[in-house]
Amino acid sequence: MPKLDAILETCIHTTDMARAKAFYEGVLELQPIFSDKRLTAYAVVGHNVLLVFQKGATGETVHIPGGGVIPGHAGDGTLHVAFAIGKDQLAAWEQRLTEKGVAIEGAHTWTRGGRSIYFRDPDGHLLELATPGLWSVY
Repeated sequence: MPKLDAILETCIHTTDMARAKAFYEGVLELQPIFSDKRLTAYAVVGHNVLLVFQKGATGETVHIPGGGVIPGHAGDGTLHVAFAIGKDQLAAWEQRLTEKGVAIEGAHTWTRGGRSIYFRDPDGHLLELATPGLWSVY
């Protein structure tokens, strides 16, 4: 059986790319590694990539010059993305979100000792910042 090494990309969709970029770059300070009218890709840590697609821009199959094909993969609705943070970073993130006017909607301490806080991006996607102790593997 071939093995999987990691989740490389996860994606969300936005109705307003400029607004999404302002949030992800201004609040979370993510740096884009690629950006065009349909997509902005952010390197989170290591090989982890968050893709923010313009809503409606990915539903059709794309034929790349030279023979490549990317099947359509439109998304809809609000999604959940969790970002791993160090235990010592939680208070600083809570302060940063407050300073940026981002409401923290929830918080939880997990049975393994990890803590999570929850907030939303401008498109309503639920974002989580989680410290170690959330899962048996983290």
